[in-house]
Amino acid sequence: MPSENSAQIPQHIAIIMDGNGRWAKQRGLPRLEGHRRGVETVRTVVDAARELGIRYITLYAFSVENWKRPTEEVSGLMGLLDYFLKRELNNLIKNKVRLLTIGRTDQLPANVQRELNRVKEATKEFTEWTLVLALNYGARTEVADAAKAYAAAVQAGTEKLDDASWENFARYLYTADIPEPDLLVRTSGEQRMSNFLLMQCAYSEMVFTPVLWPDFGKDDLQAAIDEYNKRERRYGLTTEQLKSVSK
Repeated sequence: MPSENSAQIPQHIAIIMDGNGRWAKQRGLPRLEGHRRGVETVRTVVDAARELGIRYITLYAFSVENWKRPTEEVSGLMGLLDYFLKRELNNLIKNKVRLLTIGRTDQLPANVQRELNRVKEATKEFTEWTLVLALNYGARTEVADAAKAYAAAVQAGTEKLDDASWENFARYLYTADIPEPDLLVRTSGEQRMSNFLLMQCAYSEMVFTPVLWPDFGKDDLQAAIDEYNKRERRYGLTTEQLKSVSK
């Protein structure tokens, strides 16, 4: 655990990218234009995270609930995702950033699945920096999928019900090989989790910024980290116990 008042760079930051629609509305532009601008912000923030030494960054790109949006908007979002993957492949390789995904990606359009697989395959050897895209993701569906897989393992005899624990169950989550977020950031001023990494963020610090996602930049990311460093992460311990552990 970090010592008191020491400056720390979070190993993993998860971000709920919110505010594209409001950004566009404020400017009299179509919602999709806000999403296009949001795609540009993704590159800015991923590059900033790497420069700041953040090894993992997870972006809530498309939730299971987002399918309920107007068909035109969903189609536009899928097109932007396809565009982003094609455009960013060389940049990810240049900067040695690995791409991972969490969520039910097998339900995404076939062309998007192909691009995801192509980029993931091309970057799979990189280990220093990781970009995780949460796509067709929902924390509740993740738990349901994990429970189903865990039950199947018990039935197959590879797991024992008496050995059930968080550590064993967590191996069946989408994020099994990804460290839990140290910091969760939500842009746009909204202050809720929206079904994002509910299990993994049990002990994450949270920062809610009024900045709309298309306007979010390196300075805003640094401001979130500065706020994170004002917090005392106790993990159930008292302040006195934490001081004793950190000595």
